[in-house]
Amino acid sequence: MSKKSKRQANRPASASASLSGRAEFNPDYSIVKRELKRIGVLAGTFIIILIVLALFQNQILALFLK
Repeated sequence: MSKKSKRQANRPASASASLSGRAEFNPDYSIVKRELKRIGVLAGTFIIILIVLALFQNQILALFLK
């Protein structure tokens, strides 16, 4: 059996210079932040509604069970 040799990719000097000249990856997360705020507001609203319903559940059930 022969050993497989790993080939190393040798880049020329001009290729490495062109890579450093590129603009850096700088994503814009403003849409994600806006969506997370919206999700937080909705979750908070639902939790408050559930708390209010839990506090007044006896009165609400009495209205429907008459």
